[in-house]
Amino acid sequence: MSAEGTRARAATAAGTTRVALVTGASRGIGDHIVEALLGAGWTVVGLSRSGEAREGAHALACDVTDAEAVDRAVAEVLATHGRIDLLVNNAGLIETERPLWEADVEEWWQVMVTNVKGPFLLTRAVVPHMIEAGGGRVINLNSGSGTRESDVLTAYHSSKSALARLTGGTALAGAEHGVHAFDLAPGVIESDMTHSMKMHADRTDWTDPADVQALVLALADGELDGFSGRFVRAGTDELDVLRERSAAGLAEGERMLRLRPWGGPVADPLG
Repeated sequence: MSAEGTRARAATAAGTTRVALVTGASRGIGDHIVEALLGAGWTVVGLSRSGEAREGAHALACDVTDAEAVDRAVAEVLATHGRIDLLVNNAGLIETERPLWEADVEEWWQVMVTNVKGPFLLTRAVVPHMIEAGGGRVINLNSGSGTRESDVLTAYHSSKSALARLTGGTALAGAEHGVHAFDLAPGVIESDMTHSMKMHADRTDWTDPADVQALVLALADGELDGFSGRFVRAGTDELDVLRERSAAGLAEGERMLRLRPWGGPVADPLG
């Protein structure tokens, strides 16, 4: 564990409660993340359209694509808890699997709006308060889909590529203020979303939610700040290796969405 991670846990033990804001908190990956943060002693505020979250979390109803609703929710969190140390942008959609020219226009665009505008609005609303407080962390639930093309999920893949640019931009601009941002690819977690997808119809090898939870806690505690602006992937990356690489430093472009150079094999950016 890094010195910063040790200090974070010590602060929690001493009674300084850290506050996390998690979107899409009512089910699936969001619920797993809320569970992990609560178990680690965080105060957790969960945003969802339904206004539901697991017991122990503070639940708020919010449409993450509505700028005014996002601003109100963030203001309420700050008024109640006084701070936001961690933002987890988890809320997301996926479209019906079909070629782009068969796509429903409204459905396609709604995926882009939810998966890109939502994290943009939350980050825009929260990060100024992190800067004022001396720093914070943003975790964007991304996907390996953002690093490659799909013949039947053009909106989802496009949205995740765009999300990586939001993460990178936040990391670059936030660095001098102690703000770090990360792309977390959760693998394939068994959920309503993944069960609705044809490509996973016969899948039996699901990513263990505990792997996602462990990565979220490590990122939240500052153990992997060397990966700010970069991808980590649950179920493939080993946490001890990530800690070592974070401490040693990464070269320009490593674990980032970049144009492949001419010639020679290029390692899988997700490990």
